[in-house]
Amino acid sequence: MGFIWSLIVGGILGWIGSLIVGRDVPGGVFGNIIAGIIGAWIGSFLLGDWGPEIGGYNIIPALIGAIILIFVISLIMRAMRKAD
Repeated sequence: MGFIWSLIVGGILGWIGSLIVGRDVPGGVFGNIIAGIIGAWIGSFLLGDWGPEIGGYNIIPALIGAIILIFVISLIMRAMRKAD
């Protein structure tokens, strides 16, 4: 059950991050889950483990990490579209 809870929280974090950045993550729901999970790892690496924890993720660093990841992905996707 912990794995499913992690996927749900990761998806919600990725979705909120894409709302804040204002750009969609490629891949829809799966992209949001991946962005949330990788963003949580980035956020905890950069900011440490602080703030409230849900589903094994510290919410504030995970959300900040997801925002950073989605912003970088959107810049890369924009550069790839210009190159075509």
